[in-house]
Amino acid sequence: MDHTEDDPELEAIRQRRMQELMGQGGGGGGAAQSREQQQAQEEQKREAEEHRQLMLARVLSSEARERLSRIALVKPEKARGVEDVILRSAQYGQITEKVSEERLIQLLEQINEQTQKKTKVTIQRRRNVFDDDE
Repeated sequence: MDHTEDDPELEAIRQRRMQELMGQGGGGGGAAQSREQQQAQEEQKREAEEHRQLMLARVLSSEARERLSRIALVKPEKARGVEDVILRSAQYGQITEKVSEERLIQLLEQINEQTQKKTKVTIQRRRNVFDDDE
């Protein structure tokens, strides 16, 4: 008996949700448009990544690109951060010539120093009741 009372309420919620989905999708083809939107977003990501790689190719020497790609295999987030620093520097005109492998190594060392976690371990020895110095 409770199920029949809940059904009109659930149906109203479903109807509202369907209207919201249809409103977002622009009508009956909501699923098709969301796929199209998703494909468009993926295409934009690919284009942005291609643009990024072209910019890096202009700024980095071939040796530096190789080293950065090797770093990306092991630590992709670190490589991405270094790429960001290099691209930002190039956009602001701070890089006037191609970044050599040696300069890339210097950048990596600077970033490592800035992001290095410093831990300190303190060992405290517990005194035993039977350890009297007397």
